[in-house]
Amino acid sequence: MPTPIRLAKYVADLAHCSRIEAEQYIKNGWVSVDGRVSEDPALPVLGNTVVLDAAAQLEAIEPATVLLHKPAGYDTISGRNMAAALVQAGNHWPEDPSGVRVLERHFQRLTPLVPLDAEASGLMVLTQDGRVWRRLTEDGDAIEQEFVVEVSGNIAPYGLRKLNHGLHYNGRALPPCKVSWQNEIRLRFALKGVQGGQLRDMCAQVGLDVVAIRRLRIGKVALAKMPVGLWRYLPVGERF
Repeated sequence: MPTPIRLAKYVADLAHCSRIEAEQYIKNGWVSVDGRVSEDPALPVLGNTVVLDAAAQLEAIEPATVLLHKPAGYDTISGRNMAAALVQAGNHWPEDPSGVRVLERHFQRLTPLVPLDAEASGLMVLTQDGRVWRRLTEDGDAIEQEFVVEVSGNIAPYGLRKLNHGLHYNGRALPPCKVSWQNEIRLRFALKGVQGGQLRDMCAQVGLDVVAIRRLRIGKVALAKMPVGLWRYLPVGERF
């Protein structure tokens, strides 16, 4: 009886290339088996339809950085209900403008960065890229974040002025930030070095109750129109 062979050997024979090159084609998502992309060079094949994409290239695939529109109720850095579980092929935003091909390897070893309160929603970052990790951890407090906060209640006299500068949190004076009314029930915050629970506490200090918090932007990278629960790639060349 015929014996199955490793996919890498089959592709090497098919493309007249070395076994190492065949493995790279496979790991980079250029090979399909019976119509489905396979990234496993060791997959046994026998009588299967194996196709090497005509656009296949051998250059290394860049580590992925993922931007997720986190729903409220999910944890970012640690917890029982991790938002990272939402980063899967079925939740990829169909209008992702990055042009990056979805690969299974992109879902491995993703590190969540830039904490966001569990009850908040909005932009969340997960990465495989050490350069992005360093930027958002070592320089994180210098990167401005933007939030929209839905509130209820009546703001105290001079409350907006105090939100911009004049409040304390965890026993320390907060640096100046930019806070303005977006409409009658929503405030827009732009600030650096934001801490867990800080926005809710700031609003409470001026007589407001927080109904919802959504992060719109981290540095130069914005949530844009991506729906809740979906994710997209950070395009190569886009910086925080």
